[in-house]
Amino acid sequence: MKNQMKLFFDAISENEGFARLVVAGFFAQKNPTIAQLTDVKTAVSEAVTNAIIHGYEGKGGTVELYCAYDEETLYIEVADKGIGIGDIPQALEPLYTSKPEQERSGMGFTIMETFMDDMRVESDIHTGTRIYMQKKLTTE
Repeated sequence: MKNQMKLFFDAISENEGFARLVVAGFFAQKNPTIAQLTDVKTAVSEAVTNAIIHGYEGKGGTVELYCAYDEETLYIEVADKGIGIGDIPQALEPLYTSKPEQERSGMGFTIMETFMDDMRVESDIHTGTRIYMQKKLTTE
């Protein structure tokens, strides 16, 4: 990696916007297009929101945000040590939500997959979840 950073913050909703700003500031060094930066910020927002709402069920905890880049790719990991995902393929299905009573759209993973060039999820029950994302830097 040419440059990297790791940040830990409380799993509270106010920090979702903070995570977006940190990612934007860190990756701005690579001079991405506005569209690329917007895609990355949106994906990070979804991943952090998932950690807060689904990983910790709003009961608090710590979210880990790792960012790195090389000459042509941005790398992002968002992790929690929350309840984990029992059925990852089901969770990745568009419109699936484990919190229908909260009027969740079930589109978080779909948005991450759409806005990033690569996205994968690792999770274990009672251990937590880690989302890996990549975005290629291209000139438009």
